[in-house]
Amino acid sequence: MTDEQLLQRASRGDEAAFLLLYERHRDAVFRFAYRMLGQSAQAEDVTQECFLSLVRRPEGFDESRAKLRTYLLGAARNISLKSLRRQGQEVGLEEFTEEPDLERSEEPLRKLLDEELAFEVSRAVAALPPLQREALVLYEYEELSLKEVAEVVETDVGTVKARLHRARARLRRALEPYWRSQDMVVLERSEDDRQERDSTIFH
Repeated sequence: MTDEQLLQRASRGDEAAFLLLYERHRDAVFRFAYRMLGQSAQAEDVTQECFLSLVRRPEGFDESRAKLRTYLLGAARNISLKSLRRQGQEVGLEEFTEEPDLERSEEPLRKLLDEELAFEVSRAVAALPPLQREALVLYEYEELSLKEVAEVVETDVGTVKARLHRARARLRRALEPYWRSQDMVVLERSEDDRQERDSTIFH
């Protein structure tokens, strides 16, 4: 059953349809809200508000303009930014002078994001400015396309690319000590391998 069919049934009071719709999209909405706000309780509140608003006002969703998942992430984004503003965080618009080239897979940054390095990377992502953070979370973690990210954050693809470019640059600077430690590990392993190989050759 499609999202649209489930939404129609849920808006008429079909609890089973609502629960199925909730189970289908809840995790993505919660993950995004959590990475924006940094607190499970707040993320859960955002998630519930998104789904309740959807069922109360199903006409707000236009399937010709976006997928339901994109719509829900957009709603979560708006609620999260309001929460950040109430906390006194600056979420103003950024200006960019050029559109950078962007690749989906940027090693070793992509490897770090995939592994998530529980503490270091999560803390670095949480420290990003909200507009950069939301772009990075949607693109790297939720794996939305650039076009879908632009729809969620209500801007153009060029601006999304620029925000991602700046977010990645900030992450590289924040995680520079880790890069160096990784390089040292690689060098040490290479030296150990070389010594072991030499030992095998000469004995």
